[in-house]
Amino acid sequence: MRVGGQRLIFDGGTGLRVLGQELLRQMPIEAHMFFTHSHWDHIQGFPFFVPAFIKGNRFHIYGAKAPNNVTIEQRLIDQMLHPNFPVPLRAMGADLQFHDIEVGETVQIEDVQVESALLNHPGEAVGYRVNWRNYAVAYVTDTEHFPNLLDENVIKLARHANVLIYDATYTDEEYYAEKASKVGWGHSTWQEAVRVAQAAQAEQLVIFHHDPLHNDEFLDRVGYLVAKHFPNSLVAREGLEIRLAPSRAAVHPQPELLTLETP
Repeated sequence: MRVGGQRLIFDGGTGLRVLGQELLRQMPIEAHMFFTHSHWDHIQGFPFFVPAFIKGNRFHIYGAKAPNNVTIEQRLIDQMLHPNFPVPLRAMGADLQFHDIEVGETVQIEDVQVESALLNHPGEAVGYRVNWRNYAVAYVTDTEHFPNLLDENVIKLARHANVLIYDATYTDEEYYAEKASKVGWGHSTWQEAVRVAQAAQAEQLVIFHHDPLHNDEFLDRVGYLVAKHFPNSLVAREGLEIRLAPSRAAVHPQPELLTLETP
């Protein structure tokens, strides 16, 4: 996200490598990186984030301690140790400043506020809400809903948000399937995404964290069904860019970037 003159990056999956290639055209770079948790799909792009290896760049890195009290700094260090990776984190030439946050804490970056709340995920995860002036964007990934009960933490993050980005990995049919139930796997459904967006009175819903088994045709069908229940909705795709402006929310394809921008 680019908001209030700040650059915010959320999580570090494989897309972080692609973002890094784009940022090489804009150096020197200063950005604030917020990690929700350290499951592999959320950190595996970090060792391939080229701007972090270049002196003169600066990255403020935020994350809550894991249940075993291990910091986000230590977890990123660990994944770059032998035999997982040939180059240690200390080889990164950028100025890396690590910040341990308490879940529920609000981080203030000049006039941008980043709220946090605990999500329902194995090993714990943190959701974020970005506030700037009259704008708000909620990033709610890796959370499992409670049957017949709205998660108060999720609603708090999503309340009246201009954009709600929500974990809709499964359909209700997949989640509750008798033979291969996904209950307890730590993810939610598009149907629950609609319920949350409606309850929180969010303006726009973006569903993401797609199951890798869902092909484009499947996701097109899901997008159609979501739009029937919540018309102002999108299915996240690589290269999607959303611009928020006082009188409109326009969507623009942008190669190699997944960016939420505000003027």
